[in-house]
Amino acid sequence: MSAEVEIRPAVEDDWPGIWRALEPAFRAGETYTYPRDITEDDARRAWLEAPGARVLVAVGAVDDDRKVLGTAKYLPNHPGAGAHVANASFVVGPAGAGRGIGRMLGAAVLAAARADGYRAMQFNAVVETNERAVHLWQSLGFEILATAPEAFDHPRHGLVGLHIMFRRL
Repeated sequence: MSAEVEIRPAVEDDWPGIWRALEPAFRAGETYTYPRDITEDDARRAWLEAPGARVLVAVGAVDDDRKVLGTAKYLPNHPGAGAHVANASFVVGPAGAGRGIGRMLGAAVLAAARADGYRAMQFNAVVETNERAVHLWQSLGFEILATAPEAFDHPRHGLVGLHIMFRRL
């Protein structure tokens, strides 16, 4: 599986593929706090131009062509005295579903953040109903520190909690 998929830093030409991965997740409104009607330009600014962000892509074969299967970004969770803790976001697009792309991106981001000198990683808003993500992060060593009750307005489940998850690097 990993021989077919390359994880690398994103380049400008990757944006159309990144957007193809991000847009369905953002529009569904089930896993991210971004507005469901976010414009492509606003999404691009939020994903690629966040201060201090490093963006990775998972690229692999789809129908005899290499495409962006997923993307991740990591950046300081807070500026200044909190900049030694990273935060990260991940999206696997429909073409990458069920191929282990989320796990590969997770491992790559953890290694890159460690190499960049981060001491820990914290996720501030993992939707509690996103059980696949919660399980993945726990399997990669994250623990749930707390859950903010009813902090996320899920389009199908109504008000649900947001987990704060943490792991030392």
